[in-house]
Amino acid sequence: MDLKEELLREYNKEHVVFLANYIGNDKEKFAELTDLFLHSEMRVTQRASWVVGHCADLHPELIHPHLTNLVNNLRNNIHDAVKRNTIRILQDIEIPEDLIGDVADICFEFLQSNKETIAIKVFSMTVLFNITKSIPELKNELKVIIEDQMPYGSAGFKSRGRKILKQLNKT
Repeated sequence: MDLKEELLREYNKEHVVFLANYIGNDKEKFAELTDLFLHSEMRVTQRASWVVGHCADLHPELIHPHLTNLVNNLRNNIHDAVKRNTIRILQDIEIPEDLIGDVADICFEFLQSNKETIAIKVFSMTVLFNITKSIPELKNELKVIIEDQMPYGSAGFKSRGRKILKQLNKT
């Protein structure tokens, strides 16, 4: 199967599930998908992002060899779908120690930015909260940023913010 061609053929949940099942836990197929996700034209990366996220949900072990590239890609001028799906993946995995600093910096940037979508900000908030479990010194910074943005946040931001603030205040 020509994966790039298949990504461009259709763009709906059924097709994403089909492609994720085709890739399964095959490291080579996932590497091909990741390469398209990181190095193709915008339309392909956007479509690949949903499939990458779905594959990571089904087989999280596939994502680890590609984490450094995924994190570095977040510093590029990329489509919101790529950012959103990458950050969504990061909220559900244990981030290796050598990437925690970069991930924290990127997520703090996204969380504080007026240009990022609500989903990117909310997923970044969760990633940062997870990082505070291993780096408790970041709790106060995260807490201040969430509290500052709560009055202006969307319903989704406020909901996630309240939950995270509650957890941060417990510890």
